[in-house]
Amino acid sequence: MIGEIIKEIRQNVNMTQDEMAQALYVTRQAVSRWENGETTPNIETLKQISKMFGVSLNRLLANAQTADDRAAKINADRFIGFADVYENSRPAVPDHAIEIITDYLGKTPDTVVDMGCGTGLSTRAWENKCGKVIGIEPSEDMLSIAKAKSSGNASFVKAYSDNTGLPDDSADVVICSQSFHWMNPHDTLSEVDRILKKGGIFAAVDCDWPPVCNANAEIAYMNLFNKVRVIEEENKDIRETFHRWDKNDHLKNMIESGFFKYCREIVFDNCEECSIERFLALAQSQGGLQTILKHSPGLIENDYLNFQKAVYESFDTSRNKVSFCYRMRIGIK
Repeated sequence: MIGEIIKEIRQNVNMTQDEMAQALYVTRQAVSRWENGETTPNIETLKQISKMFGVSLNRLLANAQTADDRAAKINADRFIGFADVYENSRPAVPDHAIEIITDYLGKTPDTVVDMGCGTGLSTRAWENKCGKVIGIEPSEDMLSIAKAKSSGNASFVKAYSDNTGLPDDSADVVICSQSFHWMNPHDTLSEVDRILKKGGIFAAVDCDWPPVCNANAEIAYMNLFNKVRVIEEENKDIRETFHRWDKNDHLKNMIESGFFKYCREIVFDNCEECSIERFLALAQSQGGLQTILKHSPGLIENDYLNFQKAVYESFDTSRNKVSFCYRMRIGIK
């Protein structure tokens, strides 16, 4: 793996992570993430490493590509088996987000590409709001639902975000709805640049968890997922079932790519109906919880039961509305 090679290179010349970071003009955290397999260096950094440490660029590229391919595959597999829960609980892209994107574009989009479209929730949101919308998704489980529920001007392609197979300069809008953190940002943004027309819009849309509803129900949700994160950190077998990039880096990655003349973050909320059952299903739709329940249920079962009990006791059944809080990072090419 590329991380092991980088660590070997560093140790062979008796460098600390701090010293290697300074030599490559990156942060120590970046070096640490490479070595832990959390991220891979971009092509320019790999060229620097090759030149500085006398290592074959082909060897570095081959291993980096292998790591990226593996990450893409395991992330696609992460959602196998609960696509129906995902479909029936997750929020779609709000109309307000579509309005903002369309206003920045200055016209009704001819072609929208929905990368990591999942079950098509975000794809269907664009139906009748553009000429055509194309959903890109590697998971067959997700695609089967997307194809069954969509109609009209929507079509779907089984592909990864770094190799969509779409023509150059073919999209007015490319959107990643709650999916960009499962994609290699460097490779995905390169593909976005290739298929996006000049003046086109890229948008990464994410909502914060849990939705705003009731303090005690929200605390129960957060406690459960704090335990999920602890289990992921402490169990290598579970940690190796996914590769997640930090959502907080989305805007920085977009700016540093150099593909966009203007980037910014937009924050808004959207009110939706939500019963106790949907609130519980939102938790069940999270890949982290599902992975632990699938591989090592004993690690989380008591916490999960406590979560359900707390939600039933605290959820305000007289209130059937919640607010999903969104962060949308937009780039204009």
